[in-house]
Amino acid sequence: MSHHKKFFIDGVWVDPDVPAVLDVIDPSTEEAYAQISVGSAVDVDKAVAAAKRAFASFSLTSKEERLELLKRIHAVYLERFEDIAQAVSQEMGAPIAFARDSQAWAGRGHLEATIAAFEAYEFSEKRGTAMIVKEPIGVCALITPWNWPLNQIVCKVAPAIAAGCTVVLKPSEVAPISGIIFSEVMEAAGVPKGVYNMINGTGPDVGQIMAGHSDVDMVSFTGSTRAGIIVAKTAADTVKRVAQELGGKSPNIILADADLENAVRQGVQGCFGNTGQSCDAPTRMLVPVDRHDDALAFAKSEAETFVTGDPRSEETGLGPVVSQIQFDKIQGLIEAGIKEGATLVTGGLGRPEGLNRGYYVRPTIFGHVTNDMTIAREEIFGPVLSIMPYKDEEEAVEIANDTVYGLAAYVQSGDIGHARKVAARLRAGSVYLNYPEWDTMAPFGGYKQSGNGREYADWAIHDFLEIKGIVGWGE
Repeated sequence: MSHHKKFFIDGVWVDPDVPAVLDVIDPSTEEAYAQISVGSAVDVDKAVAAAKRAFASFSLTSKEERLELLKRIHAVYLERFEDIAQAVSQEMGAPIAFARDSQAWAGRGHLEATIAAFEAYEFSEKRGTAMIVKEPIGVCALITPWNWPLNQIVCKVAPAIAAGCTVVLKPSEVAPISGIIFSEVMEAAGVPKGVYNMINGTGPDVGQIMAGHSDVDMVSFTGSTRAGIIVAKTAADTVKRVAQELGGKSPNIILADADLENAVRQGVQGCFGNTGQSCDAPTRMLVPVDRHDDALAFAKSEAETFVTGDPRSEETGLGPVVSQIQFDKIQGLIEAGIKEGATLVTGGLGRPEGLNRGYYVRPTIFGHVTNDMTIAREEIFGPVLSIMPYKDEEEAVEIANDTVYGLAAYVQSGDIGHARKVAARLRAGSVYLNYPEWDTMAPFGGYKQSGNGREYADWAIHDFLEIKGIVGWGE
């Protein structure tokens, strides 16, 4: 039975209060392939009330009970792994190999990291005459984006449950089917009724209502900085905690002692991963000015190896971007790069050759980019890389930090000690040295307008807890 037009509230699948549907578009065909129901304030009230009722008992469950629940969720997730991968591939255009190896894997990875961190987590500490205890914050509204659906759903839901919180999830209405499957996972795992609730809908009609709800104790939001500001302002009236992971414009500093060709080629791959639709993508590549032309040649060569096409093909490296809105935005930014004088090395406007429908973007490299250009300032969210020359290391660090964002930064060097010294000067929540493997135990979150709070493993568990000092505890 399809649950596409249902919400999961208080342990059962229910219809929306007012029937209303939204088409789900396959970005590779530009055609609707499913419909979901979209909710309203009444649906939010029902879900929040269910979560509030459940919190009274779930908050008192033992660590062992919650750990066992997370392990059951993990087991069912693995059973539905291929269903999740297929859903992500169709709803947001991820090539199927990437949908399996990165998108669906991310949910599994975060469950495993949360379980490992939770097993070692201590909820109390004696300090002086006081016992310091960490308690679940309460009912949590979780608002997640379309670009990494399972990554963001699981790295919020799993630590919230570990902490003893109850949740209401709103997946992105642009890529909602994987969120519905995840809700089926939660049901099959036997999550107590009201602990996990899911409503589909738009930001204004559901997300903002959740953020402003008087019975919601915390909002965890991932999305654009523009939307994050609205969420924070809406939440401020009830003085609730807001954790946000927002936009990015991450620099990738290739130092003079790095292997330039290898660093550039891997940098292109990193930028183009997920068809460029990652908030921490290394989209500004900084190279020594005397190696700039060499860097352009290597980047062009690497970009032109990418196979853009049908996400259902195992051979595809780049699928479409998610929507007409994203496609139009990216085209406008590519046009701005050309008009403002950047060198178009490869790619450019329009679809790749041979593709006449679908939201496909040509893999694009710009050279001679300066930090005052639009393509160096704005988050593009597509397969577009800006290569920027620098005269010395001081200028490289200055350019890297000259952004309103601070989600991630990358440093490439043949000397790890050198890379570490540069990393210490970068204003970003995550700094990646010499393209390391993804580490789900490291904290993830940003400085400046890239947000606040941290996700992944025990860092996320901590964000869903309140701290209480019981003074005079005694021996």
